[in-house]
Amino acid sequence: MNDIKYTSATDSEILKEIGQRMAGLRRARGLTQTGAAERAGLSRNTLYRAEQGENPTLHTVIRLLRTYGRLPALEAFIPALEISPMARLRHRKGDRSA
Repeated sequence: MNDIKYTSATDSEILKEIGQRMAGLRRARGLTQTGAAERAGLSRNTLYRAEQGENPTLHTVIRLLRTYGRLPALEAFIPALEISPMARLRHRKGDRSA
């Protein structure tokens, strides 16, 4: 895999890298494109385009990550927003309608 710097990479470069990584996950599972596409409920053409970095939808990425047993990786991708203890107190003080 390439080791690109995401902060300076173009969108196309990042999409291509994501596609290569998705293809690597598929191969690590011993799946063909056809087999992975069937398991993910996608067409083989959709999987092929995703692996080529042709702007896969988030829906496609989620299905593929689930198929490859990597869905928890989304937690690192977009972590849950943590609310600070002070923000919770401010919210409670402002919510006196209960």
